[in-house]
Amino acid sequence: MQLTPELLLRAYAVGIFPMAESRLDPDIHWIDPELRGVLPLDDVHLPRKLKRRILKGDFTIRVDHDFTGVIRGCAEPGHNRPETWINPTIERLYIELAEMGFAHSVECWRQDPETGEEQLAGGLYGVSLGAAFFGESMFSRAPDASKVALIHLVLRLRKGGFRLLDTQFTTPHLRQFGAIDLPRERYKAALSSTLMQTARFPAEFSEAELRSGLQDLRLDNHRKA
Repeated sequence: MQLTPELLLRAYAVGIFPMAESRLDPDIHWIDPELRGVLPLDDVHLPRKLKRRILKGDFTIRVDHDFTGVIRGCAEPGHNRPETWINPTIERLYIELAEMGFAHSVECWRQDPETGEEQLAGGLYGVSLGAAFFGESMFSRAPDASKVALIHLVLRLRKGGFRLLDTQFTTPHLRQFGAIDLPRERYKAALSSTLMQTARFPAEFSEAELRSGLQDLRLDNHRKA
């Protein structure tokens, strides 16, 4: 069976998602973990150091400006990940989902000090369905870029009326922001409920909304940034 964007959306709706073993693996595997990572949108932890970094404005934040650049950045090997699970088939499918309006990217841009040109410094992407957002992957080419993108994602999801932020798995990186594990059946019950609701992924986000949104998050002195 040929994997299409429509089939991919149906898979998300029943709680499964695709991965490849590696960038060079042509096969797609469907994942349905016993424990599902979720970042509760009403209880996100914000390290104070990261809040200061966001307010400093080191990055220009854009949404859906260069989705292809983001997914290709996520597919790159990094110093903490010699291999990634995003093969060319997955890359193509999510670019098609973005063109259909079902996938979105949050991007951190900064100016190159030598050339003066803006460069993509990091970001993340995921799938939007109903009032659920399925975070897929993130990357950084500059310190804290993916973390800044994650907080900007959270603020936009809260503004747009989303109820579920699926992180697939929990990692030390995500647990510092409050990510938790949900048993499979509990997750699927929450997913079913959110799919019957509507939400809007907002591209526009003002400085006033940023400051107000950051005030609403739980500040944490003890979590690493």
